Amino acid sequence: MTRSIFITGGGSGIGRAMARHFAGEGWFVGLADINEDGMAETGAMLPEGQWHSINLNVTDRAMWDSALDAFSTAAGGRIDAVANNAGIAFGGPLVANSQKEIDALVAVNITGAIYGAQASYAHLAKVAPGSCLLNTCSASGIYGTANMAVYSATKFAVRGLTEALDIEWAGKDIRVRSLMPSFIDTPLLAGPSNAKTSRTMHDQVEAMGLEFTSVEEVAQAAWDAVHGEKLHWPVGKTARKLAFAAHWTPGMLRNKMRASVQRRARRKGD
Repeated sequence: MTRSIFITGGGSGIGRAMARHFAGEGWFVGLADINEDGMAETGAMLPEGQWHSINLNVTDRAMWDSALDAFSTAAGGRIDAVANNAGIAFGGPLVANSQKEIDALVAVNITGAIYGAQASYAHLAKVAPGSCLLNTCSASGIYGTANMAVYSATKFAVRGLTEALDIEWAGKDIRVRSLMPSFIDTPLLAGPSNAKTSRTMHDQVEAMGLEFTSVEEVAQAAWDAVHGEKLHWPVGKTARKLAFAAHWTPGMLRNKMRASVQRRARRKGD
């Protein structure tokens, strides 16, 4: 029996790394994205006959149903895991974020994740126990990230969705897990429109003396999460340190982050 996983955002970055990892373990992989060229590039990296690509706008509820039905057929009638991975990021001070940026973040990162969970339920229940909904959250869903307030808020929403469904779906023995990777250079932050986001995150990670994380490490964590019992999976040293501090020394973490912002503000004022 070949197991299968449906991955949104499969045309690049974390989604591509997940696809390569699961395919390497013998799974049949579904690539879903609006970036068809990216999906083709990902598919070229996978074993022949071991993947299926589908154009999907995660903010369109009807497209979710048709995409999952088509993938289930391609996968022999079963979907063992759904990776709710598609996301976008914009940074900068909250007062500088445009309505267009805010609406897009909410639509893709929150509404898209909710639609994905809702559409996935029947497929995952069909093969439970052992099936899994895997939501890509972020280290920004562990503790709020200054100058990425809206993005951080969307990731806290994904965290809340994960925790709620972990309980709600327990009666069907469907695993619900979240990945919380720290800063990663992926196409999520590429291009002029996201230059301020990328610079913001680089500055904050470096100011805290923390490290960056590879997509391969996130893909391994995805594999572990689908098979493991933990609810949230911080990925990378940065995320693990942040999770530890947020849990055990939240006051110290807050003070350190505030002091970092205040130092930068003073330097700009010099």
